[in-house]
Amino acid sequence: MSADVERSAHLPVLPRETMAALTVRADGNYIDATFGRGGHAALILAALSEQGRLLVIDRDPVAIETAMQRFGDDSRVLVEHGVFSDVALTAAQHGMDGHVHGILFDFGVSSPQLDDPERGFSFRTDGPLDMRMDPTRGDSAADYLATVAERDLARALATLGEERHARRIARAIAAERERVPLTRTGQLAELIRNTVPSRPNERIDPATRSFQAIRIVVNRELAEIDAALAAAVPLLAAGGRMAAISFHSLEDRRVKRFIRNASEVAEPYRGLPDIPPAYRPTLRPIGKLIRAAESEVDENPRARSARLRVAERMAA
Repeated sequence: MSADVERSAHLPVLPRETMAALTVRADGNYIDATFGRGGHAALILAALSEQGRLLVIDRDPVAIETAMQRFGDDSRVLVEHGVFSDVALTAAQHGMDGHVHGILFDFGVSSPQLDDPERGFSFRTDGPLDMRMDPTRGDSAADYLATVAERDLARALATLGEERHARRIARAIAAERERVPLTRTGQLAELIRNTVPSRPNERIDPATRSFQAIRIVVNRELAEIDAALAAAVPLLAAGGRMAAISFHSLEDRRVKRFIRNASEVAEPYRGLPDIPPAYRPTLRPIGKLIRAAESEVDENPRARSARLRVAERMAA
């Protein structure tokens, strides 16, 4: 998120709008591919009958522990630890492929992840420089910063963080790691603040954009989103809905582009009378971009940057 808001309590964003988008049927099959702490999952479950099923997925082991604690005894709930780009494989394991009535994606980092200094996402509180959504797998942010080429780091900060001082920050990080390893979030945040020129009345911490970019790289977030959206469509039954919540423009642009492309006749058959099934539209956009009302933003500041897009699976 370009302006992540840290909170001690986690509230699901756009709860009413998300439920309206999914049009939950009591006996339907649903997937919450980004469980988090279960706010949206609880709303879906409240609308399901005993015949309904909900598959919840998360790459964060702590989220999976929460899911088991909250819903482990509910026979309607299936809990799986994994990345949401594997949603098709996970759904197939439970016989849900092609029979799903709704899929929810809530992209980005969750409030509980931000609030725990030990996870290393926050530039406001000191902790290990980790940033992995699944801390049991892959390289940490400290590992990344220790090895990435200065040029590649500058490119990541500019493109993924939209940081206009990307080269200056990358140069400072490269110089600092020659002197001492970068292992703490407070250490990195202070380095960035001392590198970026301060501006009067600046509302956003100078470290915000760089932390966003590094987190996206560490977790391969944009590649995960692209893979997940493509994998989700074949899972949906005709009339099934896909709802995607984004928190910054990099995410939202991908969702918008994917829905647009999936709702058009594929090249080179546009404008032709006979279109093979493989080139016909697979999704129909539902409504326009949905943003949080001011009343929700007042209660949950994180919702300010939330953007919801919805699409429906077309009949073959």
